[in-house]
Amino acid sequence: MSVDHGVTKQPQVQPPSLKAVAGDIVIVWDQPELKDSNLDDWWMGEIICVESSARNPKTPSLFQIADVESGVIRWVNADCIQRVRMPLNQARSKVVPIS
Repeated sequence: MSVDHGVTKQPQVQPPSLKAVAGDIVIVWDQPELKDSNLDDWWMGEIICVESSARNPKTPSLFQIADVESGVIRWVNADCIQRVRMPLNQARSKVVPIS
């Protein structure tokens, strides 16, 4: 009996950290395996610096992130970022004054 082992395409789901740049607001989990849980082991921060991977310079692997509550600056693995939010600078520039 023959079995078809054709090529199957996996959906290309890109992690949110691929498009992250300095100034973005992100949600960071202390442990990446807890991303979809209901636990409160996360914090919000602003990306200060992005370091690329040695294997692929176009892929970010480490982020220097400032905690928005405490101001503490931490190095974070790209796997720990769940969502990338709009940078604060862009949000302020889109505000239209009411006359």
